Amino acid sequence: MLDFNFCCKTYYEFGKDKEKNVSKLIRKFGGSRVLIHYGGSSSIKSGLISRIKSYLDEVGIFYLELGGVQANPCSDLVYQGIDLCQKYHIDFILAIGGGSVIDSAKAIGAGLCYEGDFWDFFREENRKVVEKSMPVGVILTIAAAGSESSASMVITNSSTHSKRGNIKCDAVRPVFAIMNPELTYTVSLYQSACGIVDIMTHIMERYFSNTKNCRVTDGLCEGLLKAVIASGERVMKDPHDYEARANIMWASTIAHNNVLGVDREQDWASHKIEHELSGKYGVAHGAGLAVVVIKWMRYVSKRNPEKFRQFGKNVFGIRTDLFGTDDDYIEQGIQKLQEFWLSLGMPSSFYELGYQESDLEDLVNGIDYASDGTIGNYVKLTKEDISKIYHS
Repeated sequence: MLDFNFCCKTYYEFGKDKEKNVSKLIRKFGGSRVLIHYGGSSSIKSGLISRIKSYLDEVGIFYLELGGVQANPCSDLVYQGIDLCQKYHIDFILAIGGGSVIDSAKAIGAGLCYEGDFWDFFREENRKVVEKSMPVGVILTIAAAGSESSASMVITNSSTHSKRGNIKCDAVRPVFAIMNPELTYTVSLYQSACGIVDIMTHIMERYFSNTKNCRVTDGLCEGLLKAVIASGERVMKDPHDYEARANIMWASTIAHNNVLGVDREQDWASHKIEHELSGKYGVAHGAGLAVVVIKWMRYVSKRNPEKFRQFGKNVFGIRTDLFGTDDDYIEQGIQKLQEFWLSLGMPSSFYELGYQESDLEDLVNGIDYASDGTIGNYVKLTKEDISKIYHS
């Protein structure tokens, strides 16, 4: 177990109708001139944007709107948001949506407090650290990315289509997150499934670690994975199951605010591989992860099997005292995970994501590698390893 420092500044309001408190929270955190940032038409059609504007109108809070955030948020809209906020002296950003909207809002907030090009925070070389950000508040409408209280953000460069993340920047953590599970009722079953995969992967990127004696957070990871599986099965049967939606929404936050990863070395190879896929093909992040994670597991478990025994036993109840080899026990755990994701309607092959073998070199070379030319920590992967994962 490693030493650590941990602080999560996000204030949560969780439950039915909590979005009615948005004006109070904006003022509590110093906002008076607000940019309302959101994605496509779903929040407009549901009436949520209109309701939020009416709450701000009631107390005389000035606001502007900037919609159009894509599933993989792009730099062009971030630049537009920065210009708009500067022109109208905006002092608070309200993100209404899921991870893409929140990440775009974070990038705008960080860019407003930086004299240079905001993309400096995402460059492969000489990457700048975010030291200050305009305050961002969140009204969450989809449980998936956990960006509502995370210290990270991911943006796609509109020119190069490279998808890059900036992590460990406490300055970009939202100051508040309003979390009403009822707002996720209208999320399609497919997008709900993608969210479940994303949540579980955020947990597993931390769980699969070589750091020893992390019993508390290992137990939290395993319990959270089982809770998400059980709640996910219920949501697939009844999208209006409030308790199931509530458990998944809270899980998305805990999975990525880093309470599960403070005491250990983390991995993140799967996310880096998937970012290239969704950046190039525009696939949903969770769908890409459903393929990458299983391929990653089968590849690295042969080289570092220890944690996979624990995973199969404690998450899926795989009996290790029955007849079979060690490889059999490990494969059963991976197979159980894939079966669950397949039951959600997730893909299982790179070709289902649009992958073409002619793109292999670009995908492998486009990954954001560490200085030693590898990604991940549970097993450090080289370009050759990643090529083998694609070919698996």
